[in-house]
Amino acid sequence: MGLRPARCYHWDSPAYTRRSNNPADSFITGIPGSKLAHYNMGNNRGDFDTEISIVSNMRIQIRHNALEAARIAANKVLEDNMGINNYHFKIRVVPHHVMRENVMATGAGADRVQSGMRGAFGKPMGYAARINKNQAVFTVFLKKTDDKMKSVKRAMRIAMSKLPGDMKIVVEPVKR
Repeated sequence: MGLRPARCYHWDSPAYTRRSNNPADSFITGIPGSKLAHYNMGNNRGDFDTEISIVSNMRIQIRHNALEAARIAANKVLEDNMGINNYHFKIRVVPHHVMRENVMATGAGADRVQSGMRGAFGKPMGYAARINKNQAVFTVFLKKTDDKMKSVKRAMRIAMSKLPGDMKIVVEPVKR
């Protein structure tokens, strides 16, 4: 089965926390690992004067696998067009929110073994990053030239196509 649609996971769903008298029992177990592997790509120590960011226009949750797909697509375009030493690509959000799912049985006789919505807290299914309005999701730092700006904007548009919600590209000088 594929992923459940985003409408199943609203922002107002409570964070998955568990508190117990025994601190060892407070840890959440059975969470699949995050697919997001790298948060900084390119030249981390370069001297750059411009930053181009993908900024969210709304409050939204983005799954870890969508962030990883956007990261891979954007970084490939940046590497191919600019070279690895001419940019610093940074992921500005971290998926901490654990999504959970009340798995329902299907097939003949499922109604006899299922308890419906009784005890429907759910099992962990993955991570999501909670993003506020006007928060940067990805940022690319570079030295400003016209051909590099076009390459970065193209990479950002490709990354935006992999992300849910309404996003915009913002260009500004690096804040020191």
